Amino acid sequence: MYTVIGKQLIGKATYQLDIKAPQIAKKHEPGHFVIVRVDEQGERIPLTITKSDLQIGTISLVFQIVGVTTDKLAHIPIGEDILDVLGPLGKPTDITGDGTILCAGGGVGIAPLFPIVKAFHERGNRIISVIAARSKDLLILEDEIASFSDKMVIMTDDGSYGKQGVITYGMEEVIQQEPITKSVVIGPAIMMKYASLLTKKYNIPTIASLNTIMVDGTGMCGSCRVSINGKTKFVCADGPEFDAHAVDFDEMITRLGSYKDLEANAYQKYLQTRGKEEL
Repeated sequence: MYTVIGKQLIGKATYQLDIKAPQIAKKHEPGHFVIVRVDEQGERIPLTITKSDLQIGTISLVFQIVGVTTDKLAHIPIGEDILDVLGPLGKPTDITGDGTILCAGGGVGIAPLFPIVKAFHERGNRIISVIAARSKDLLILEDEIASFSDKMVIMTDDGSYGKQGVITYGMEEVIQQEPITKSVVIGPAIMMKYASLLTKKYNIPTIASLNTIMVDGTGMCGSCRVSINGKTKFVCADGPEFDAHAVDFDEMITRLGSYKDLEANAYQKYLQTRGKEEL
């Protein structure tokens, strides 16, 4: 069993869970994820490890309530156990001392970006972070990202915080001000598509994390297959990070739409059985 020792609401319907998992914490590297199953009847969902603490043997997972399992996770009391936490899984981020790294995260994608920002900073790189959300109440981990960034730009779609506009506006402003060696982009698929088109325009090598399309995390179900340079890859087994300029984002976005419709329908049925409890 994996005991929840901390829980915090860090944004609108967005939680951070601190879970006792010493063996996972010991092996965690940036880019790693875990598969979580709340109980015997629960589904398996992948969540990227946002933080790990070797001294107390914990990992931190950040998620937004979007379906049945994330709703159950948000309602686990501190001191209770999660049945299964499998990991760490996936290939870790290739952290090198490249120079100036542009790290762009949108929405909940800011959470998996954080350990990557931290690791690149600790290797001596100059870090410029651009984080974005639809509005201020959806922006997460601002202080954590800022603590490992030499410069940070905040964008919100509605202008309620930082600068108004989508994330690519902030990214291009940075690119035009100074040379960028490498970029990392994590967020909704549509955001990663346009962020990648932008960095391709400026010939900046770019990594994208495609963790949003994963399901079971073992490579068995085939649900996370994506096209990379025209070849089929599995995000959970071959990734979750890929050369962003090689990803067929249009294909990925189309397939994600089908999954979201199924998930939304299942969540509505679940809420009807649970009642109108406030989160």
